[in-house]
Amino acid sequence: MAVPPPPLVFFFLLILSFFFNPTHQKPSITLNTTTLSKSGDSVLIEWSGVDSPSKLDWLGIYSPPSSRNHHFLGYKFLSSSPTWQSGSGSISLPLINLRSNYSFRIFRWSESEINPKRHDHDNNPLPGVKHLLATSPELAFESGRVPDQIHLSYTDRLDQMRVMFVTPDRDDRAVRYGLSKDSLDDVAAARVSRYELQHMCDWPANHSVGWRDPGFVHDGVMTNLKSGRRYYYKVGSDDGGWSETHSFVSRNGDSDEAVAFMFGDMGTTTPYATFLRVQDESVATVKWILRDIEALGDKPAFVSHIGDISYARGYSWLWDHFFNQIEPVATKLPYHVCIGNHEYDWPLQPWKPDWSSSIYGKDGGGECGVPYSVRFSMPGNSSEPTGTSAPATRNLYYSFDMGSVHFVYISTETNFVTGSKQREFIKRDLESVNRTKTPFVVVSGHRPMYTTSNEGRDAPMRRQMLEHLEPLFVKNNVTLALWGHVHRYERFCPMSNYTCGSRGPVHVVIGMGGQDWQPIWEPRADHPTDPIFPQPLRSMYRGGEFGYTRLVASKEKLTLSYVGNHDGQVHDSVEILASGEVLGGEAGGDGVEALGNGFKAAVNGSDGAGFSGNGSKLDSKLTLFVKGASVLVLGAFIGYVIGFVSHARKRAISENSWIPVKREEDS
Repeated sequence: MAVPPPPLVFFFLLILSFFFNPTHQKPSITLNTTTLSKSGDSVLIEWSGVDSPSKLDWLGIYSPPSSRNHHFLGYKFLSSSPTWQSGSGSISLPLINLRSNYSFRIFRWSESEINPKRHDHDNNPLPGVKHLLATSPELAFESGRVPDQIHLSYTDRLDQMRVMFVTPDRDDRAVRYGLSKDSLDDVAAARVSRYELQHMCDWPANHSVGWRDPGFVHDGVMTNLKSGRRYYYKVGSDDGGWSETHSFVSRNGDSDEAVAFMFGDMGTTTPYATFLRVQDESVATVKWILRDIEALGDKPAFVSHIGDISYARGYSWLWDHFFNQIEPVATKLPYHVCIGNHEYDWPLQPWKPDWSSSIYGKDGGGECGVPYSVRFSMPGNSSEPTGTSAPATRNLYYSFDMGSVHFVYISTETNFVTGSKQREFIKRDLESVNRTKTPFVVVSGHRPMYTTSNEGRDAPMRRQMLEHLEPLFVKNNVTLALWGHVHRYERFCPMSNYTCGSRGPVHVVIGMGGQDWQPIWEPRADHPTDPIFPQPLRSMYRGGEFGYTRLVASKEKLTLSYVGNHDGQVHDSVEILASGEVLGGEAGGDGVEALGNGFKAAVNGSDGAGFSGNGSKLDSKLTLFVKGASVLVLGAFIGYVIGFVSHARKRAISENSWIPVKREEDS
């Protein structure tokens, strides 16, 4: 007769049956595929078996899969799935080819484990990695050797076009091009370059939390291009694979027309949260510019991005996201840049004038201009030593002609005072412009010489710009001065030394490409403590919407139009004649007459009407004159009023009267 087990043995049998019961489910992650074909494709990540799910449970994204738990690329909370409370759910993520496999991990995180000292750029606590629940299989890219991140730029010659791209190895690559998709008979070899972790100057760029293999950057130049023709091209090799075929329109040296899409401070976005704030609005900027490109047809044009390019700031995969995001534009049009504080600045940079100690901070995230210098190649050969073994900082100042416009790019992050190499270049360049051939001159740089969103940190720089650069601009009749850094749009009158007049460039701040670190010009609930700066008379229009500007010029007239991302319509425009006379300058208008009615209808809608944005100055010059005449007849009383107002305006212009609008790292 069998003897029943004692109670203690029975208890242990129950425990063992629980753990070894095949119906008991441990947390697990599955993928709908283990291979993606190209950058931007999505993977469906599914999980199950998460016991007692919490809102703080999260999914980490890793590449390479060997990354330590706290060195994730980004994360998503499981609660973003509608079924998360059941312990199972799914998330679909588009992924960029980082030349390494991906993996995904689920962690349990509790409120008691929140570390207030470990937070992201918005001061939100970064999730903890103490309790790993599950790890996924690895995910690879099928076409890992095919080039991507393709982008064009002009060279110093009218009959050339540069194309740059990234591959995971340094094997030989080339550019095949021609006037027909089916006849890419011309071939240009591409040189290759790269930067390494030791070239980064500080954390996080030179640390495993921020560093990822940047791949190899290839640079090929298409030569002997016919003027104003559409060319087709692809990049790669027979062994490594070829990209799809793209096309562009070459520069037309016989045309007086110039077309450009211009903005600053755009950045990029990611499908997951990461260590830094990303710029979701950048997607809309790219979308509307693509619309305009399609409407252009076979007209040459280019893109101008004046500083604060990707906002990677030491987290290298953000550069990959940026180039993937702009590729639909940058494969069609030359993509031109100048350097901003978030590409370069760091206390170890070699140029530190006495007056700059409060200006140049840690905005570059330890990159010190290296990724910017290797990933882009602009006309000219300007460079400055990094002070380390890293490649020199390049693409600092240069110029080129397109149609009736001479474009000049400068660096507000390197020395520009009298006696510097850059100022000598600017002086020599502006004095040598052939105004018969190019009656318009447009200068672009990152930090503005004029803005009414004045911050104390940049005040010493503005004083230096007014002393050392503005006299050159005025003397040489610069038409437009375009600036970024302030993340809003603002247009001024023709100006010199804070005074409107018939001489001096029209200054325009165009830093509204995507970054949102500043309030609009009107109060808003989520920025209750930010100052609202008064709008002086010299500020003709201030816009609070994201967007970009379109520049269209003929031999007779240049038009700059501000397009809002929220509706794709023109919200401000200014027209400048070759004589220097400024016409209109009111909110609204289409600003694309030189491109014809087809383009006008396509980019502005059926009626081509513009809109007046927030903060616009709707008083016309004529209205101001009438008001002034009416005031004068009041005699002595109005004299007193004018004196009072004049005193107030002078005080407002004083650099010390402005309250900073941003933190040091925010510019």
